Amino acid sequence: MSTKTDRGAEPTVNLTGPGKTNPVPKYHQSFNDALPSKEKVAEVRQRLEKAGVKYVISCWIDLFGVPKTKPVPMTDFEDLCAGKGPQFAVHSISYVPELTSADSDQVMVPDLDAVYICPWDRTTAFIFADLFWEDKPYNVCPRQALKRAISEAHDAGYVGYAGIEPEFIVMKWNEEGQPVKAFDDDPAPGKGLRPRRQAFGYDVEYTTNSMPFLKEMIDILNELGWSLHDVVAEGAYSQFELDFHYTHLLEMADRLVFLRILLKEVAKKHGMFVTFMPKPTTGDWRSGAHINFSLRPTSSPDKNLFQTKEGGWSDESRYATGGLIAHSEAITALACATVNSYNGLVPRVGGFEGGTVTWAPTNITYGFNNRSAQFRLPQSRYCLENRAADMTMNVYLTLGLTLAAAVKGITEKIDPGKPTDRDLYSMTREEMDQAGIRRLPKNLSEALEYLSKDDLAEKVLGPTMLKSYLAYKVDEWERYHQSVTDWEVKEYLRLY
Repeated sequence: MSTKTDRGAEPTVNLTGPGKTNPVPKYHQSFNDALPSKEKVAEVRQRLEKAGVKYVISCWIDLFGVPKTKPVPMTDFEDLCAGKGPQFAVHSISYVPELTSADSDQVMVPDLDAVYICPWDRTTAFIFADLFWEDKPYNVCPRQALKRAISEAHDAGYVGYAGIEPEFIVMKWNEEGQPVKAFDDDPAPGKGLRPRRQAFGYDVEYTTNSMPFLKEMIDILNELGWSLHDVVAEGAYSQFELDFHYTHLLEMADRLVFLRILLKEVAKKHGMFVTFMPKPTTGDWRSGAHINFSLRPTSSPDKNLFQTKEGGWSDESRYATGGLIAHSEAITALACATVNSYNGLVPRVGGFEGGTVTWAPTNITYGFNNRSAQFRLPQSRYCLENRAADMTMNVYLTLGLTLAAAVKGITEKIDPGKPTDRDLYSMTREEMDQAGIRRLPKNLSEALEYLSKDDLAEKVLGPTMLKSYLAYKVDEWERYHQSVTDWEVKEYLRLY
């Protein structure tokens, strides 16, 4: 999370702009209270029509952080904002079987503080929405869960902010219909001479080759008013990271979802596609999405609670770290949401492009600028960086539990213990045990076991959503565990 001042100009495609939405959005207990005022509806409609918008894609968020919609024309804008627009049988498609075919549908209420005009099609606007069911907030709406967590943190005296570092790999289809790296001009393995190459990370030649795609993304993000600071050619070939300005939690969650859509659409224009799969090939760097989190007191909304007047780390930052460490495994089950996520949370990889050390977190501890720890206290900014997160996460649930754990850490003064300011990759298991350092979950199944027993996670998600999430993810693990992989065939077919 950058500590620089906001450098964005007035945006033309994001109707809200950086820092202009309420950092404590209202969590409405009833459907009617959630409806926007007629004045707000008229104001947003006028701005959309002036921009040439003809169609609205109002999105609710499913259990896995994926947006869903039924587009409507602008002629139905007032009905949409009055809750008389499309209704959804969410329980029929979204892995939430607690309701049946005989139950009422869910109704979405668009959030007119979360409006984005599509940079690739300015006749269309995206509006994020909250789901209601029978006049109440739907209990399997992740966006509502985050808003509830924000409201409860505000009642305790705190407001959360976050920046996220999204990493992704750009790919294309080859002549055989196989996915290959988009920015990799050497012959494919087995197709010719493939000499040792310069590491992709920070490389000027490969960055230059990627600029037709990257320039479009840079221009769009700056036009959105997100204050893009830099674009990074990361460690894996064709892997990139976009670093843009931090904001309050709900807006950051919406931004990440919109960014995932945006990246895919821009890549299509260049004959490519983007994958957020954390580890698409064995000998590669993992794609992460580090969460940089900070708090401000409600009494002093411009103050970073993690920084002292003298410029050091505050006691509150220690206690917040303690809360995050106490609930690390449960947070990780949400932040690293797939079977594949855990293939990247390892210290070393054989045949690794660019070295052997992954720089990925493997242990639950914190350190000052220590990138081998799960939680890093960076040297350049006063925030807590959770390095065990990737782009498959449901960002609403992850940020909700992160906020609740940090606030709990402060209110209960949870001691995080001593920082680990040494290379964790070189420490033995005995040394870690002596220092009280836990291992991050080694797989999705292990993480889910912790999540199922975490009382704070049940509070943030609610028992119904937690039950649904666990049911699907346990099934995901079991389906994976029943499959026979190429590695197993190569390892065992002729050995035994």
